[in-house]
Amino acid sequence: MIDFSTLHGETLWERWQYFAQTMPEKEAIIHWRAANEPIRWTYASLLETANKFSHYLKNIGVKKGDVCAIIIRHNPNFYPLYLGIVGIGALPSVLAYPNPRLHPVKFRQGLTGMAQRSGLDWIFTETALEEIILPFVEDNDTTVNELFFPLEWDLDKNINQETIQELSELRAEIKSDEPMLLQHSSGTTGIQKPVVLSHDAILKHVKNYGKSIQISEDDKVVSWLPLYHDMGLIAAFHVPLASGVTSIQIDPFEWVLAPILMFMAASEEKATLGWLPNFAYNLMADKLSDEEMEDLSLGSFRMMINCSEPVRTESHKKFFERFKQYGFKENALGAMYAMAETTLTVTQTVPNKRAAEVSVDREQLSNGKVVITDNESKLRICVSSGKIIDECEVNIVDDYRNVVDKSGVGEIAVKSVSMFSGYRNYPEKTAEVLDENGWYYTGDIGFIYNDELYVIGRKKDIIIVAGNNIYPEDVEDIVSKVENVIPGRVISFGEDDQELGTEQVSVVAETSVVSEEDLVYLRIAIIRAGMGINVNIHKVYLVPPRWLIKSSSGKPSRKANKTRILNKNDEQVWSIK
Repeated sequence: MIDFSTLHGETLWERWQYFAQTMPEKEAIIHWRAANEPIRWTYASLLETANKFSHYLKNIGVKKGDVCAIIIRHNPNFYPLYLGIVGIGALPSVLAYPNPRLHPVKFRQGLTGMAQRSGLDWIFTETALEEIILPFVEDNDTTVNELFFPLEWDLDKNINQETIQELSELRAEIKSDEPMLLQHSSGTTGIQKPVVLSHDAILKHVKNYGKSIQISEDDKVVSWLPLYHDMGLIAAFHVPLASGVTSIQIDPFEWVLAPILMFMAASEEKATLGWLPNFAYNLMADKLSDEEMEDLSLGSFRMMINCSEPVRTESHKKFFERFKQYGFKENALGAMYAMAETTLTVTQTVPNKRAAEVSVDREQLSNGKVVITDNESKLRICVSSGKIIDECEVNIVDDYRNVVDKSGVGEIAVKSVSMFSGYRNYPEKTAEVLDENGWYYTGDIGFIYNDELYVIGRKKDIIIVAGNNIYPEDVEDIVSKVENVIPGRVISFGEDDQELGTEQVSVVAETSVVSEEDLVYLRIAIIRAGMGINVNIHKVYLVPPRWLIKSSSGKPSRKANKTRILNKNDEQVWSIK
């Protein structure tokens, strides 16, 4: 295990430079490509190119504290550009590359919202997006100074010693408590919340999280996770890079088209660590054929960590059963609870042990109590997200933010040394979630059992039917098991019933069936599935594959899809009642 007390550097740049000097030939990042040989950045070559980018950035007027939005697809020069921005004290902010199906006007509206809230100063992107982004940059009300295309810059020319000295002097002025990056918390519509993190917060997090997963010099991370999301940016990029550990980076768009890429890279490079959102466990187990898996080995994995949405026991079970024949070990099934506001991790399961599970009474859970049961008609299996990492605290609180008793369910509140100090230029939203004592109220619902945290849903998503609390996750889980429903492509929400004066449970489910008769049968099957857990599903909306809107973290958004379905102007909604 890495002894972080021996690693030098009070800022991220100093830490990277330390590795470039002490182990220059070690691979820092392996840039994986589907059809070509991977590009391998050593710590020395990465820092050398990052210096060139720092020089360019300084010359075009980027200053310390400026926010630099990066909108670039999977490209080997993304990494030294990112480091080069950090290397002059500016703040990199990775934004999602627009999906081809997203209308340019909608994309610009999103940029406008982020610029107004975050104060974007510069945009670094590809020439392919110039036509789309330029109208936003030329707008009189924009905060952005200019648009640049760093992938077109000439990096062949070496920089002289005088320039290196100027950059070193500039870096000496960067303090550990100063802002290092800006990331936007997950969201699908509206303005995403801007989170600024300091060098100190990230380095402390790297130390504490690294200890929780017992990270070592021999580890290798493999990831297709987008770097605009905290799990990809922190877990799969910053943690290995600041620990002296190699990471293998895969294009998220290529992974969506060919999920086998993650296992190909893992098998060839002997990856030991990976992070996945829960839906990916199902997707990979369902999609990857024996023919694709031929000659691949997953035996090098010591931890595959489930994060970013409630962990499902069925997903872990399906994943292990599907891939155990290829060497994947059951004790590698880990889990984590994390968020951008705490840099990343709050809790983590211990290495070499499958994430714990408890069977609780679903009805008692809805009433705010954790009661262990073996009654199959009432039980809900909850999967642990692990133990609290060092220098972090967790409370479970009620609606008045009072700590509940040990068997109670409530909102998860967090306090950490790697906490953000508030949303940038967003005091009203900060005041809602961060109190004067430094406690962050997450909006997530959970409980603690045997010193481990179990996350069961979102506070605002709870459906209240005639005074009874219903967690949409329970409904979504059971509906996902119905034949002809695409697993994991279901959302449940509360729909106001004016006549009854309460909410009713509604479900949107993706399906491939198209005949009217099949749709009728499917609707009945979904209602029956709800009855099996004592939930009356009032309305079923059946939609075609890929209809559901996903959040930036890749999971279907309840809020956005509820809004879309209730507009009732989409011809693709096949069945409404």
